[in-house]
Amino acid sequence: MVSFLIRRVFYAIIMLILVSFISFLIINLPAGDFMDQKIAELEARGDKSAVARVEDYRVRYGLDKPMLTQYWIWISNFVRGDFGLSFQFERPVKELIGQRLTLSILLSLTTLTITWLIAIPLGVYSAVNQYSIGDQVITTIAFIGIGLPGFLLALLVLYVAIVILNQDVVGLFSREFQDAPWSLAKIWDLLKHLWVPALIGAVTGTAGTIRIMRGNLLDTLGQPFIEAARARGLKSRRVIWKHAVRMAITPLVIILGTEAFPGILAGNILVEVVLGLPTIGPLYINALTTQDMFMAGTVLVLIVFLLLVGNLITDLVLAWIDPRVRLE
Repeated sequence: MVSFLIRRVFYAIIMLILVSFISFLIINLPAGDFMDQKIAELEARGDKSAVARVEDYRVRYGLDKPMLTQYWIWISNFVRGDFGLSFQFERPVKELIGQRLTLSILLSLTTLTITWLIAIPLGVYSAVNQYSIGDQVITTIAFIGIGLPGFLLALLVLYVAIVILNQDVVGLFSREFQDAPWSLAKIWDLLKHLWVPALIGAVTGTAGTIRIMRGNLLDTLGQPFIEAARARGLKSRRVIWKHAVRMAITPLVIILGTEAFPGILAGNILVEVVLGLPTIGPLYINALTTQDMFMAGTVLVLIVFLLLVGNLITDLVLAWIDPRVRLE
């Protein structure tokens, strides 16, 4: 086990270095940089000193140096916890991410909880009652959910809420609580807004999870060890939930590690943009479009880091759930 962990940490470090360099390179591939856009913006406002001021920024942030030198400066500070400065907001990247991280984690966990609480029981029911009317209804709903884009559902929810119901569902806070300090009233206002993006994000996730759970459970129910458990006189409920579901849930554990962990930072980004959520996803998209390279590079590296951590945790959980899995 120790040697396995050491190998995985070593591979993770190499992967993070490669991803950070390649992402930094790709972000800088388009002609020009953020400072060129800044010059055009300031000149459009009639600021005659725009070029001199922005050139001062370029020297201060090392943008006048070769790309490899820029990368080395950024990654050297990155490992010390300094993620650089967001050129657009002129604030530290660490500070901007920290402000939105809590809300991103809360939204991701809420979406995941809703997805699993709905999908697993429905998937089990659908598999146990194969070809029944209930199975047909669940399967049809699952197919519709898989084919329905999350951003389109978000637009429909916005139209119904604003035009028909005259309700404000944009963002995670009402206007009076957006900049207010944390209090019980603000937390309650957050909960009143949180269920909308969480439910929208859970629709497609629930549909896919139902299909996965149903298919794997059907395969598991036909295995010899299930027939042996039934032959020993065990109750059907015990056979299904303790033996069959435990084996069939393995793919969901893999999905949990490969999608849920990186989804903390980059979950359903299009839904977050449509609903105007103060999470990291829209911040990341904005950084890419404006070539805010330190912000975009930092978020991308953190996404890959969470993916690697999720994979490691997945391996350990699978070894605990399924005794057939060995890590050495």
